Amino acid sequence: MSQMLALTIVLAILYIGDIVATRTKAWIPSVFVCAVLFLVGYWTFFPKDIVSIAGIGPVVATMLMYLLITNMGTLLSLKELKNQWKAIVISLAGIVGIIAFLFTIGAMIFDLKTMIVAVPPLVGGVVAALVMSEGASAAGLEDLAVFAIVIYVIQGFAGYPITSIVLKREAKRLLKEHQQGKLHAITQVQEEEEPAADQPKLFRKLPAKYNTEYFKFFRIAFVGLLAYGTSTVLAPIVTVNALVLCLVFGVLASTIGFLEKQPLQKANGFGFAIMGLMLFIFDGLKQASPEMLMRIIVPLVVSIALAVIGMYIFSFIAGKILKVSPNLAFAVSLTALYGFPADYILTNEVVKSSTTDEKEREMLLGRMLPPMLVGGFISVTITSVILAGIFVNWL
Repeated sequence: MSQMLALTIVLAILYIGDIVATRTKAWIPSVFVCAVLFLVGYWTFFPKDIVSIAGIGPVVATMLMYLLITNMGTLLSLKELKNQWKAIVISLAGIVGIIAFLFTIGAMIFDLKTMIVAVPPLVGGVVAALVMSEGASAAGLEDLAVFAIVIYVIQGFAGYPITSIVLKREAKRLLKEHQQGKLHAITQVQEEEEPAADQPKLFRKLPAKYNTEYFKFFRIAFVGLLAYGTSTVLAPIVTVNALVLCLVFGVLASTIGFLEKQPLQKANGFGFAIMGLMLFIFDGLKQASPEMLMRIIVPLVVSIALAVIGMYIFSFIAGKILKVSPNLAFAVSLTALYGFPADYILTNEVVKSSTTDEKEREMLLGRMLPPMLVGGFISVTITSVILAGIFVNWL
């Protein structure tokens, strides 16, 4: 298959996902549609490396992750990050729910080792899944090695539609309160604190003609480099994921005025970056063959179901205590099933489908996007890796 044919096919799938999401007003999320189409493609005529053939290999995907997560950090000020402590608590509560249900009910139905392998991938990202898969292989547990990868690949099928449903309910509630004059757009406060400008504070005196797209890309990459360098320096003492530091450094860079808000969008690179990263995520579906799924379908379905129930109950309790609506609390905990950029895309799809009024969209994004982003990072990027490092020693 030629590169351009591969690229055309995968882009067509992304577009079909957008069409379905638009036509159904996000009740069927684009990421869910794309995942199904990629899975069908891999089971029929797709070459296993169609995404790499199209031009999005692991090295490119890693670069895009650094750019996107640093860019994402600029969406959150230090004040906002402090304000999201409730989202952090709810995300952790959802993780406790997963562990509690899988280590009790799940262990009784299957066995403890299966649940040990299941928890880190269910809580988060590909790193956790790979750690558990390699650990299971080393322990001679080949089926569980495959199980770790497949549960990571498939869990989004549960997370995407449920998240879309609860976010739409939350958007409906917020819009009703907003129309009654009880809410305001959170970003309005930020605009008053920092006047809108095309250039960040540190470069206000720089002539606008020199603030080119390349200069914006350079500054984003430089912040990503600082995050990577800090992670490397800390490695002998403590392991801190460089991508986690990209988020933190993005917040700091925006706060001090080194980066403007959403510099990747202003450099006209955001759409391409999201495209590349989503393709790389769907590339993981090539591991899930029909035969593989048949062998592990029962523990797969039961584990995901128990995880969702555990997240719902524990996030509901945490939300009640913290006075966060049940729908938003559940949505925040569900980010463990997919993380970034799906949490960003799902939230934006729901907001766009809920209203055409720009001020209302601004209000919804201000209320829903920050907790969703923070929740996803707490579970997928941080906690899942920590749990994998602990649980792999129990196999």
